[in-house]
Amino acid sequence: MKQQSNNSITTPEKDPVETPLADKLVRVPRSPGVYLMKNASGRIIYVGKAANLKSRLSSYFSNTARMDAKTGVLVKHITDFETMVTASETEALILESNLIKQHRPRYNVILKDDKRYPSLRIDPSQNYPNLTIVRKTRKDGALYFGPYASAGAVKQTLKMIHRMFKLRKCRSSEAKPRTRPCLNYQIGACMAPCCYPVDPEEYRKIVSEVRMFLNGRTPDLIRRIRSEMQDAAGAQNYEAAAALRDKMQALEKTLEKQVAVTTDFVDRDVLAVQRAGERAVVMLLKVRNGYLQGMRDFSFNDAISADAEILAALLKQYYAENDAIPDEILTGIRMPDMALYAQWLSEIRGRKVKLHAPQRGEKVRLVRMAAENAKQRLKSMTEEAESTAALLSGLQQRLFLIRYPRRIECVDNSGLFGTDLVAGLVVFEHGVPKKSEYRQYRIRDVSAQDDYGCMREVLSRRFANSGEEDAMDLPDLLMVDGGKGQLNIALAVLRELGLSDAFNVIGIAKKDEHKGEPEDKIYLPGRVNPVNFQKNPRELQLLQRVRDEAHRRAVRFHRKRRTGRSLKSALDEIPGIGKKRKSVLLQHYGSIEGIRKASAEELAALPGMTKKAAESLCAFINRSNTAD
Repeated sequence: MKQQSNNSITTPEKDPVETPLADKLVRVPRSPGVYLMKNASGRIIYVGKAANLKSRLSSYFSNTARMDAKTGVLVKHITDFETMVTASETEALILESNLIKQHRPRYNVILKDDKRYPSLRIDPSQNYPNLTIVRKTRKDGALYFGPYASAGAVKQTLKMIHRMFKLRKCRSSEAKPRTRPCLNYQIGACMAPCCYPVDPEEYRKIVSEVRMFLNGRTPDLIRRIRSEMQDAAGAQNYEAAAALRDKMQALEKTLEKQVAVTTDFVDRDVLAVQRAGERAVVMLLKVRNGYLQGMRDFSFNDAISADAEILAALLKQYYAENDAIPDEILTGIRMPDMALYAQWLSEIRGRKVKLHAPQRGEKVRLVRMAAENAKQRLKSMTEEAESTAALLSGLQQRLFLIRYPRRIECVDNSGLFGTDLVAGLVVFEHGVPKKSEYRQYRIRDVSAQDDYGCMREVLSRRFANSGEEDAMDLPDLLMVDGGKGQLNIALAVLRELGLSDAFNVIGIAKKDEHKGEPEDKIYLPGRVNPVNFQKNPRELQLLQRVRDEAHRRAVRFHRKRRTGRSLKSALDEIPGIGKKRKSVLLQHYGSIEGIRKASAEELAALPGMTKKAAESLCAFINRSNTAD
């Protein structure tokens, strides 16, 4: 792709911030490309594409009375811009998508997907591939199916496949040799390629059937199996015919549970937007071979952009990371540049993709179905948000907080006899975890089991750079796990950093059941007795949930550090295992138990390992196991 930065914008002879925007507009070319809007601090706040850069940029600085709400707000913050010329509008679309992903500008619609939805993965390049559940797809030659709406949905699908198809069930990437087959072979659910010779062609046929099933081709698969069953019966191979009959009936029962929504058997996605104020939901219906396979929703809490821009953002961000682009995508509204997006999607897929907003027929009914589901999801989200807002308001009143506790942070320490001291910090926003801002700390300056010293160090590191632009946001409420001692340490650190009045701090301590204490204790600065939450159990439960999450984070990090140190110590004793080989083993297996299960051939295949080193490692591990 041809990418060329506009020289008139980036020339070092003239500071672009000091150059009036009107002068810069004169020098902008009438070419396709991408423009980057910047604020007074030089941060990129918006990325857009245009078939004609001069025309598009000029529209931002004229006719301000006719601008939509989002553009009006954006223009007020623009102090500079930069352009990048491309060879075509399609290249501009690709570049825009990449730049949005890289810079995540404030005024672009960003597809926020805090949790990675699960998918099923199978690698056809293996001799005997199996299905695994993954949260992240990669360009590794494997096939991915999904993503599924929940872990429960993908596990149910996997269970169904394992019941109908004889794929191997073991979790290892390759079929490792065994001396005897597992129970799955005994019950006829696996061909046991780990123990017995299995025809690779026969196994690949099963993989093909699984792919048809996961791609929504169940009716075609049923027809294929029916034909094979009739052939087997005609050849008087009644045992094989009976097995095929059972598989066909199982597939037919599965098909009965699916909802048929079209009669043309076209693979399509259906998109519809519903909004209430600045909250919007996009619902995506996945229709495969005429059957509704599933739904997925995307929510936007600060949706000041128009519906068309939200849909455009979803197309750019969702389908750029998704291999399963269907033949057709239906939308509830007409979007600018629909032909351009269709061309771009077709190039990604390698086959033609239709993108349009239907006006009549059964396709309109599909869009209405998506819109109705989006409406119900939006209603549920609104009610949930209102309930959370009431809960946080109640917490603010009960704890006499100076600010509404939109953002709550909690810190907890973990260690064992003064070794591997660590701490975990978790963040909750609007009552839900914000895992992208979780932090974990290795304690540097405290060598013994000193909870107060650990708390001082962690809080000092957390808030030391709070005034810098790229620092994490300050909390509205900081909670430390512990009693009055930890609370006083936190207050002292914040005084030293000049943050005494920036937000509230509380301490949380476990109840002492031997003393008959009815609930966990919440301590406030300057107050001797803990706050009574017997009339506010939901508020206390929220604080406990935040505390428990911080505790899990710290303990998990501590165990990881301790396990890694123990494994390093064990590997240090083995001849021929140096620093680099130790690093490879740690990264690949993670534990002595994992190494013990591996054969010498598998160990020798690792980068940097030799057959001699692998045999030495196996001998040492086996001796250690015998001694135990």
